[in-house]
Amino acid sequence: MLATSYLGFAQTLQVIPQPQSVVFEGEALPVSGKLYVLATPAVKGEADLLRTWWNATSKGAKGGMVQAELRIIAGVPAEEYTLKVAPGKIVVVGGSAAAVFYGIQTLIQAEAGQKSLPGMTLRDQPAFAYRGMHLDVCRHFFDVAFVKRYLDLMAEHKMNRFHWHLTEDQGWRIEIKRYPRLTEVGAWREASQIGPYGDQRFDSTRYGGFYTQEEVRDIVAYAAARHITVIPEIELPGHARAALAAYPELSCRAARLPVSIGWGVFDDVYCAGDDRVFTFLEGVLDEVMVLFPSEYIHIGGDECPKTRWHDCDKCQARIKAEGLADEHALQSYFIRRIEAYLNERGRQIIGWDEILEGGLAPNATVMSWRGEAGGIAAAKAGHDAIMTPGKPCYWDHYQSKDPGEPHAIGGYNPVESVFLYNPVPAELSTEEAKHILGAQANLWTEYILTPEQAEYMILPRQFALAEVLWTGPRRAEQLPEFRLRSMYRARALKARGFNVAPHFLISESIAQDHHEAK
Repeated sequence: MLATSYLGFAQTLQVIPQPQSVVFEGEALPVSGKLYVLATPAVKGEADLLRTWWNATSKGAKGGMVQAELRIIAGVPAEEYTLKVAPGKIVVVGGSAAAVFYGIQTLIQAEAGQKSLPGMTLRDQPAFAYRGMHLDVCRHFFDVAFVKRYLDLMAEHKMNRFHWHLTEDQGWRIEIKRYPRLTEVGAWREASQIGPYGDQRFDSTRYGGFYTQEEVRDIVAYAAARHITVIPEIELPGHARAALAAYPELSCRAARLPVSIGWGVFDDVYCAGDDRVFTFLEGVLDEVMVLFPSEYIHIGGDECPKTRWHDCDKCQARIKAEGLADEHALQSYFIRRIEAYLNERGRQIIGWDEILEGGLAPNATVMSWRGEAGGIAAAKAGHDAIMTPGKPCYWDHYQSKDPGEPHAIGGYNPVESVFLYNPVPAELSTEEAKHILGAQANLWTEYILTPEQAEYMILPRQFALAEVLWTGPRRAEQLPEFRLRSMYRARALKARGFNVAPHFLISESIAQDHHEAK
């Protein structure tokens, strides 16, 4: 019965995210024979991608000559593209190289292992400009190879912002040549918390790692080739224990503290009353800006206890000298000072929604994680916002109520809730809604120890978020058809070794029944 209900989807293109418009017409195009690509230098990388895919898929199968035309056209939005497949011909045109790249990703998925492409004309563009994924490499470290694999998944699903969480209480992960102790000391902890947080158990294994500047450049270039902007996060003024372990003079107490071995929020933060802290952070950011061409630098700003500031003579003197109301205003001062430094160098800041406390920095973009209230407040104040509320965008939360699930931090965010999420709150007017740039999923890794587990936590939830951000907000009645496309997509990814969680997916037998009905 379930298989029959899917027969109405016979003319659905089996791709994620779903395109805005597809008209099926004419004969299918076999993926065989020689592909001749006409492309300008501006889309050389895209031409190489198409050739590589065609040759790997056709595997030398005999057939006629197929001509592919790739080009950028003026006067259309940067990410809009048109894809046409006809006998002996493929055309992908768009407003930028990124648009052409997205068209090729659609083409690759459309083949779906069938060794042919449907005849069609497809027009497509994204609903949101910011389509993000976050990765915490501080609680647990992930090597360059996995970061690239993560970027590949993003690119295939037309996601374009990689938020790389590089500094934390539990580890500093980026080489800063001016401050070598950040990686000599701050990149390593003497143990790690294990098991549920309430158990307060720890192993005795030294743990750590970091990315050299050469590795960072490699990852940034790899992302750029896939039209992904890498946004680094350098946490301040809190979540700084790893940095303070390396340079204790930057804290209010100047106490020698180890890199944190446990999870949570800690009282020791950068001293807001000491100018040496700003000299240090400006030095760090100078090197970060050289490595990352992104307009945005994420400065954190979340979960900063004020305990040490309250008891610190330097911080209290700063409050008095600047005419600040309290420690919350002191945090705003801290953020504004860093923002001014970055703005003078052509960069903008993103901060977690706590940067609203004490007054928002003039040009800041808010990343709303404690629900949507921060994003709503920012948009109403005329600031841009990115939605990443814990429900449903925190993917360190459970995706199933199966008791066999690997231990997670808590919460419950199934694929269905991601699919039905609308990043634009109903409270916003049409003008205010323009400040919602998009949304992002966050993968915090206190309880995610391996690449395989990371993949399990993002797949297939990434399918759903990619669809929301590219195609636009979804409806409950669209879930069955989306589940079918997810099965095809999951099957393709599993064949390449990706670890896809099974909970949302329909069975292989149903997918086969649908294929045979077509």
